[in-house]
Amino acid sequence: MSPIPVIDLFAGPGGLGEGFSSVFNKEKERVFKIQVSIEMNEHAHKTLELRAFTREFSPNKLPPEYYKYLSGDIDRETLFKTYRAESDAAKKEAWHAELGGKEVPENLIDKRIHSALGNRENWVLIGGPPCQAYSLAGRSRVIGSVNGQNRYDNDPRHRLYEHYLRILERHQPPIFVMENVKGLLSAKVKEEKMFDRILGDLRNPTKALEVSRLPTSGREVQYKLFSLAVRPDDLLEEAHPEDFVVQAEKYGIPQARHRIIILGIRSDLKASPGLLEKSDTVTVKQVIDDLPALRSGLSKFKGGDSLETWRRSIKDITDATWFKSGKLDKNLPDLLRANLKKLRQRVGRGGNFVHKVTTPEKHSSWYSDPELLGTSNHETRSHIKGDLQRYFFASVYAQQNGKSPLLEDLPKALLPDHGNVNEALKETKFNDRFRVQVSGRPSTTVVSHIAKDGHYYIHYDPTQCRSLTVREAARLQTFPDNYFFEGPRTEQYKQVGNAVPPLLAKQIAEIVEELLKQHISGLSAVDVD
Repeated sequence: MSPIPVIDLFAGPGGLGEGFSSVFNKEKERVFKIQVSIEMNEHAHKTLELRAFTREFSPNKLPPEYYKYLSGDIDRETLFKTYRAESDAAKKEAWHAELGGKEVPENLIDKRIHSALGNRENWVLIGGPPCQAYSLAGRSRVIGSVNGQNRYDNDPRHRLYEHYLRILERHQPPIFVMENVKGLLSAKVKEEKMFDRILGDLRNPTKALEVSRLPTSGREVQYKLFSLAVRPDDLLEEAHPEDFVVQAEKYGIPQARHRIIILGIRSDLKASPGLLEKSDTVTVKQVIDDLPALRSGLSKFKGGDSLETWRRSIKDITDATWFKSGKLDKNLPDLLRANLKKLRQRVGRGGNFVHKVTTPEKHSSWYSDPELLGTSNHETRSHIKGDLQRYFFASVYAQQNGKSPLLEDLPKALLPDHGNVNEALKETKFNDRFRVQVSGRPSTTVVSHIAKDGHYYIHYDPTQCRSLTVREAARLQTFPDNYFFEGPRTEQYKQVGNAVPPLLAKQIAEIVEELLKQHISGLSAVDVD
C-alpha cells in the first residue's frame, strides 16, 4: 500500500506533519507522506523545507552531509547541491505561500493540491489557522488598546480558518485534523461565539461558504466532528466544546499544553476514531537534564560579558540588604549560598551546535540520533544583572519549595522597576512573570512569547542562571534532536512556540491510520458482496 497523502496548511516549522511522518508500518515504511505543506513565514518555511529534505531518505539513514550542515561544516546550498533530487523534492513539498494572500490565487492552490493527490481518494488534511487572534494574551493586547474592541471584531485573522474551510469543501478529504488554542473557546466576535460558529462550519462547510457568499465546489459535503480526549456516553450526543481540549501532559508530553484538536470524518465514512491513550507524566528534568550545561550572557554591563563578571554579578546578592536582613525563609539563605558556591567555573554559552553527545532519561529513542554527535540550536540569551539575580533567586526558591515564586515571594529589592508591577501585585495579573520551569513537573505551555524574553522560561538549575535555549524548548515540544530550526534565534523560538508537539501529533496520526484502515476494509467488504 502506498503512503497516505497528507496536505498540511499553516504548517509552521512542521510539528504536526512530523508526527504524521513518524508513523511506520511493519515493513518500516512511512504510513503517511506529506505531499504539500504551506507556510507563509520565510524562516519557518526554511525549517519545513529542510525537514522535508530529510524525509527523502530512508528512516535513520540521513546522509553524512546533513550532520555536517548541522555542525556548521558546510552550508545549506552545498548540502542541497550534493543531493539535487532530494532537495528538489523537498522544495516541491514545502511551499512558501500565504493562504488568502494576493500573490497566491485560490486556483493555484487547488491545482497544486490536485497535482499532489492525483487520483488518490484516501488522504488527510491537517493544520491549524494562526491563533494569535484567539489567544487570551493576544485578545487582551488588542482589546486593551485604543478602539480595541472594534479592532478585535474586525481583525482579519478571524477569517483565516475560512481558507482551511474552503480547501476542506473544495477537495473533501475523508479525514481532517484541525488544531488551535484553547482561547478559541471563549473568543467572541460581534457577540458571536467563534468556536460555536467554527464547529458548525466544519460540520457543513458547503453551507458555511454559501452563507459567507463564497464560491463552492457545487458538491455538498458534511463532516462528523470528534474529540480525541473525551467520548460522549451517548453515541448520538455531540461533544461539548470543552471536550475538544487535549491536555498534552496526559499523553507523555513534558509540557502542560492545552490545545483544541478537532478530528473530522466525512459523513459517508463508516468509521469511528479511538481516543488518545493516557500515559505516565514526563517531567522537564527527564527530557532536558542531559543537555550541555550553559551559562547565560551578561548584557548592558560595564565590565563586559565574561565568565568571571557573570559569576560576580550573581554573587553580589550576598551584599544586598535583603539577603542580610534575616527576613528570608529559614532555609533559603543557606540554599542560596550553597548554589552560589556551585556556580559553574568552566561553562560556555553554547551555539548553533555544541559538540557533546546527549541522551535524555525519557523518550530517548524518539529524541536521540546516534549519528548526531552534538546538540543543535543550543545557545543562551544575555540578561541584565538584575534579571540574573532574579532568575537565580527564583530557581533556588523553586528548588526549595517545588514551585515557582510569585512576585510577592521575591524580595522587594529584586522586583523590576516596571510601572505595572504594583498592579500585578494587587490584582495577581501576570503575578508569575518570573516563572521557573520546575524540574519535577511538566513545563508550562511553550508559546511564541518565549522569543521576546525568558522570564517565563527560567531553567530550574540555579548554577546555570538563565532562560531556556531553543533546543530545550524544542525538547519540551518533543522535536527530535536532529530537527534543525532555521533563521535567527528569535525566529527559532517563535517556530518552536507555535508548533504542535510532534510526539502528540504521532499519536493522533496513529488514530487516523486506524480510521483509514476501517474505511478501506469497509470498502473492500462492499466490493466482495
